[in-house]
Formats: sequence, structure tokens, C-alpha cells
Amino acid sequence: MAVLERPESDRPWVTLVWNDPVNLMSYVTWVFQTHFGYSRSKAEKLMMDVHTVGRAVVSTGTREKMEADTEAMHGYGLWATFQKDD
Repeated sequence: MAVLERPESDRPWVTLVWNDPVNLMSYVTWVFQTHFGYSRSKAEKLMMDVHTVGRAVVSTGTREKMEADTEAMHGYGLWATFQKDD
């Protein structure tokens, strides 16, 4: 049985938030709750991934949406990038 790869255009994009030495963990949690509407527990888990792993995928979708989410994270003073999901 052959495994079919998704065409490049069908792969979703992701927004990554990266760890930085400036923002408090409580602030990052607040941003995730405020901007994305995540529950406190989900926001805290993502914040801990940022803190311990160095980054976390905070949203997934179209390139345009990920560009907007990345710009929004910059507006909150967070270090964020977007890329095609692997």
C-alpha cells in the first residue's frame, strides 16, 4: 500500500512563538488567552513549551492567517515566525 503525500499547497502553515529573555511567563499565557481565546490550561501548556522547548506552535491555518497571527504576536512584543508545517 503506497503512502500518498499531500501536495505542497495542502500543507497547513503554523505560527511559532519563540522563547525570549524579556517577557514574563504570566504575560505570555495572558497573550495566548487574549489573542487566541485559549483556555488558561492550554495557554499555560503552550507557554511552558515556549519556556522549556524554546518554541511552541500556537496556531495553524492558511498562510494569510499565520501572517496575521505572527504580526499580532509581534504587536504583543513576542518573538514569532510562521512557516509551512512539516
